[in-house]
Amino acid sequence: MAGAELEDLCFHINEKISHVKKILQLKNIGHDPALKTVFRKIRQEISLLNDLLNKLELEVQYQEHIRNSLMELQESLDGNYKEINNLKENIPPHLPKVVQSCVVEPSINSEEQVKITASEHSKKPPKEQKPIKEILLITSDEFDNVPAYMKSRLTYCQINDFIKEINKAVASKYRILNLPKKSMNSSVRNLYHRFIEDETKDTKGQYFVVEADIKEFTNLKVDKRFHVILNILRHCRRLSEVRGGGLVRYVIN
Repeated sequence: MAGAELEDLCFHINEKISHVKKILQLKNIGHDPALKTVFRKIRQEISLLNDLLNKLELEVQYQEHIRNSLMELQESLDGNYKEINNLKENIPPHLPKVVQSCVVEPSINSEEQVKITASEHSKKPPKEQKPIKEILLITSDEFDNVPAYMKSRLTYCQINDFIKEINKAVASKYRILNLPKKSMNSSVRNLYHRFIEDETKDTKGQYFVVEADIKEFTNLKVDKRFHVILNILRHCRRLSEVRGGGLVRYVIN
């Protein structure tokens, strides 16, 4: 029995000695100039990973908030649906029944009918305006597939907020282009002429804006962050560029 205890004690002491040796080796490695650069890179990678985990945690919290809101909405809709069915099945018998009203059309002789028909055909139908194209918001999957170096510290919501502002500029510009010229005041007319001058054969039939439009209709700053987000939108095939005449035209794909 004593021999077995002595053997266990020797094993324990040897294990402690092994740990001490490893600690001394790691301490010596830390002072090695050749490995300082490696440790610095590892520290930077750990810092970046920590930032990424913080962003991921915020995104998870945001998604949980959306999920809870949707569940509350579903419960509310289910309750309303049950109330409607209950009211439908329990209509009080004393309520009057709905009776369809009859509309008596005045008699029109054939000559008057011909005149009315002719006048209706003479009126030009209102011109249908083409809906203004918008940039589609990016999806979470698309955001995840954007390279990390391109996103920097930008979030999914920040990019979509930027898209909404660009869509404002596009809508404001093309509403002016669709206005009758007679209804324009001088400032609107000046904008109209600038919009026409900005067009080229490559942008014919396309919806686009330039930096002047963005400054005119939004509060966005044309800075480094602005161009970073535009680069992401080009990567996600939301925008393309047409250059010429000293202008960069951001065309909606």
